[in-house]
Amino acid sequence: QVQLVESGGGLVQAGGSLRLSCAASGGTFRRYAMGWFRQAPGKEREFVAAIGWIGGPTYYADSVKGRFTISRDNAKNTVLLQMNSLKPEDTAVYYCAAENSLATMLKGARYLGVWGQGTLVTVSS
Repeated sequence: QVQLVESGGGLVQAGGSLRLSCAASGGTFRRYAMGWFRQAPGKEREFVAAIGWIGGPTYYADSVKGRFTISRDNAKNTVLLQMNSLKPEDTAVYYCAAENSLATMLKGARYLGVWGQGTLVTVSS
């Protein structure tokens, strides 16, 4: 089905900003809920943000609420994660995910099977 490729990761100082992109192919993109997860060394993959179909709601982990913004452009088959006011604890590999159901997306990473390869975000002190 749908295939995902992330880009935009890199090194940034605390307080800085970064924008991640996820390009989708091989599926009907607009009919998928999309999300971002992240995984730091020695930790489980955790939920960051999710967005539903056109006009659907957005959800954020408490740790990023007010700092990160998820958006999508169905015409371009892309999902974006704008990350502002970055903190060292945001350092992780960030993964894009696709799921038919937003409710399933919000259950957690273990319930999802469609992932990108990940892009590394490093926030220095």
